[in-house]
Amino acid sequence: MAPTALPATATTVHDTVSAKPTKFSHPLDPLTPDEINAVTLTVRSHTAAHTSIKAVRFITCYLLPPPKKAVLAALGIPLAPGNKPDLPTKIVRKAEVDFLDVINGGCYNGILSLDDGKWVVDTITLVPDGSEPQITVEELNACEQIVRNDPQVQALAKEVGVLPHQICADGWAIGYDERFPKSLRLQQALLFARFGEHDNLYAHPLDFVPVVDSVAEKVIHVDFPPTYKKSADGSAVLGVPTTEGPPLDEESQEASNRQRISAPRTSFDFLPDLMEKTEPNYRPRDDIKPLHVVQPEGVSFKMNGNVLEWQKWKMHIAFSHREGIAISTVTYNDDGEVRPIFYRLSVAEMVVPYGAPEFPHPRKFAFDTGEYGMGTMANELSLGCDCLGQIHYLPGAYVTHAGTAIVIKNVICIHEEDAGVLWKHTDYRPGGRAQTVRSRRLVVSMVCTLANYEYIWNYYFYQDGNVELEIRLTGILQVYAGADGEPNPHGTTVAPNVNAHLHQHLFSLRVDPILDGLYNTVVESDIVPLAAPTGSKENFAGNGFIVKDTVLKSQVADGARDFDWAAERRWRITNPARTHYSSGKAASYAIMMKGGVTPLMAKPDSWIARRGTFATKSLWVVRDEEDAKGGKMWPSGKYVPQTRDEPVDSVGRWVKEGSGSIENEDIVLYLTVGTTHVPRPEDWPVMPVEHVNVLFKPNNFFTKNPSMDVPGTKDPHSKPAFANGTSNGTNGHSNGTNGHSNGTCCSN
Repeated sequence: MAPTALPATATTVHDTVSAKPTKFSHPLDPLTPDEINAVTLTVRSHTAAHTSIKAVRFITCYLLPPPKKAVLAALGIPLAPGNKPDLPTKIVRKAEVDFLDVINGGCYNGILSLDDGKWVVDTITLVPDGSEPQITVEELNACEQIVRNDPQVQALAKEVGVLPHQICADGWAIGYDERFPKSLRLQQALLFARFGEHDNLYAHPLDFVPVVDSVAEKVIHVDFPPTYKKSADGSAVLGVPTTEGPPLDEESQEASNRQRISAPRTSFDFLPDLMEKTEPNYRPRDDIKPLHVVQPEGVSFKMNGNVLEWQKWKMHIAFSHREGIAISTVTYNDDGEVRPIFYRLSVAEMVVPYGAPEFPHPRKFAFDTGEYGMGTMANELSLGCDCLGQIHYLPGAYVTHAGTAIVIKNVICIHEEDAGVLWKHTDYRPGGRAQTVRSRRLVVSMVCTLANYEYIWNYYFYQDGNVELEIRLTGILQVYAGADGEPNPHGTTVAPNVNAHLHQHLFSLRVDPILDGLYNTVVESDIVPLAAPTGSKENFAGNGFIVKDTVLKSQVADGARDFDWAAERRWRITNPARTHYSSGKAASYAIMMKGGVTPLMAKPDSWIARRGTFATKSLWVVRDEEDAKGGKMWPSGKYVPQTRDEPVDSVGRWVKEGSGSIENEDIVLYLTVGTTHVPRPEDWPVMPVEHVNVLFKPNNFFTKNPSMDVPGTKDPHSKPAFANGTSNGTNGHSNGTNGHSNGTCCSN
């Protein structure tokens, strides 16, 4: 059926619903649970009174941030160094919603404003056909029940030894599949069996993939991936060759012609009580003694709602249903001068492309942020388990289909931790002294579970002005069933009949800088040898090298940049309006990406590259031109599920179709970092964490090392590991003495 007719342009209405008293105190505070309830009630009232929509399913409901300049004025942050802040203006609190018409079809976007304690619907707009908002937690849960209750799925599962109640499904957005109409809201169900209540279901993959209509709540198709066989020369060839996927009316023939793969039955559990039953030789390590994080005088940070202060740092921490953590208005108190650095930091998108080319595996490239939402997939954290020490938690709230708010109590973790040595020097001369200063860092973190995978997001703030994003990847490999002896050219057989495909994890870090003000420039720096030959006057010994700087000026010409390993390329966010008193160079923060630069392995015209343009370059720089729905936010578009080409509101289009300067402008950067995962048996059944890091490092920003005022400490709880300085009865100097500095590590 056709969607309910509404004007393509926005309509203004006057339905209002009172909001309960809210607790927000900062213009970027996320919507409270009460506000979410009030906003959705307002939308229901409006659609009932002004449209033919009879049943609404809410997908998202969140704060629409106010204009950047208005927020900076409200916080007293100037737009340029040496200037006074702009005079504050009225900030109208706004909300944005996406909802479905579940009877007639179609997706709608609404904008609402809070006016004198009442929510007012400003606009309701029909979203273009084929634009789907993110898949919800409720839809993912429903997917399993839909396939479990489907007679065809039950029959196919029974053929490989799986009963209906044992069928488990991970719902994935279907991604790119032109066989199905754009108007359908679809999931592909990756199937597994669970033979016990908490059995590791991923050890038992099934060999077929149903396609589910999320609105109609039914299975509409079943795909059957082919198997590989060995040819005469030992190479791998497809047993049932398919390219674009079978026509919809040939599914029965496809199934009958294909040799089925039985579900693997061996248990590979990860819960200790189950491992004791399924692994005869399992025994927990008993040689580990307790290790405690102790802060006897409490923490060194302060919280005022969502505003955090720690030593010289100040920032706003918010829960985002889509990005997970959003850190805003980051400033540093530099000897009494409050200096702005970042307006907003977040991971705005990511994609996990898998490398198996046989259909339907190419549909497996999950945009975990845009298709599902990191916030809605976040864990409620456990004290003393996910975070150690003295912890402060922030809650998060997002909307259900019914329009009510669901709250995750302990979703963002804030704490301090030791980070090794911050700086040290020993005067080696006789009688010399030494000074050791240990580093402490502030951690803002979240853990998200996307079906089989876990992502741990750690934002670190250091005493020397460094800011770091560390992404830790763990969880269980996404696997598929393999036949006995089947070649596996695009994966690793991590256990008998369990095939883990090659894949990548590529993240888009959105960086909105306000480095000493709103107007910034990006400089590209390459480290290159001197061109002059060895023996020349300019380079007699042949050892000379320099830093070659290139200012990125034009959005079209310079807005998309590749990393250069040979040149140890780095980029700096600079403010030319402020220079260092000694070097004369512009104040800046350098972007150090050497730990996570990974090229996209898919071809430039692949489905992945067309939908996820951000992954094709290491850096994108665009002008941030705000409109009624905010600035440039989503590198793969606002509506990601089921896109079939490069969205018009994506970073690739912004660069190609943009115009004007990105020099000394209000700019936004998108950094692409990630890792290519070649699965190992050691990654099974649960993968040890893998790390991806991006570091922001001050460069000509401070007069000198800003951590020179961090006091040295000598921890009174530290002591020799073994009595009398000996180790297991052997003589060894383990009493911490140092002949060059008389054992002194801290002068103060």
